[in-house]
Amino acid sequence: MTHYRIAVGEHYFNCLADKTVLSAMQNEGFKCIPVGCCGGGCGICKVKVIEGSYKKKIMSREKISIEDEKNGVVLACRIMPTSDLKIERLK
Repeated sequence: MTHYRIAVGEHYFNCLADKTVLSAMQNEGFKCIPVGCCGGGCGICKVKVIEGSYKKKIMSREKISIEDEKNGVVLACRIMPTSDLKIERLK
């Protein structure tokens, strides 16, 4: 199975193409993105994708607007990489 390299600040981890970025981070023991409900509803894992491509699952419009998505702001629990990604954690 294809895997991609995910960069969050100084941290790097691998993510299989069929896994979400947040689950891959947890599986590799990193804590560089906050973890909440893991279902796209709480918004705690909001990140900005700086480089790379991904496919996404449905996200709460209360947490991620259409404008956010256009600007690469997504929930790490709802995206799966289709290339290596460079991500910025949002507070």
